[in-house]
Amino acid sequence: MPIQHSDVLYTAVATAENGRDGRVATDDGRLDVVVNPPKEMGGNGAGTNPEQLFAAGYSACFQGALGVVARQAGADVSGSTVTVKVGIGKNADGFGIIVEISAHLPNVNDHAARALLEKAHQVCPYSKATRGNITVTLV
Repeated sequence: MPIQHSDVLYTAVATAENGRDGRVATDDGRLDVVVNPPKEMGGNGAGTNPEQLFAAGYSACFQGALGVVARQAGADVSGSTVTVKVGIGKNADGFGIIVEISAHLPNVNDHAARALLEKAHQVCPYSKATRGNITVTLV
């Protein structure tokens, strides 16, 4: 269910100049990065790229969701990490992305870890936003 404007707690604002070969900055000045296409896509790879920025945001959000569901389940996810891989490639409409989410939960057995990942995938705002739009694999 979509949130209403009155329910918004925070809004991030970023502006891009020159698309994939330029600069992206937030309105508060906390993020200001050069973006370039990766070498695999014909760029010089000197800066970051939108896929890296998306992976960074998704991994942080998913880690937060994992912490919430772990607390609810009474699981210890201290020392855990979440890695998100974002792939980009050609599809019938031009380009599309795929995502792989993996987590290392040193204090949780494999069965319980899988259940926590699946639950986090249901509550993570990034997962909700992309559900049905891109392929997301949990590892």
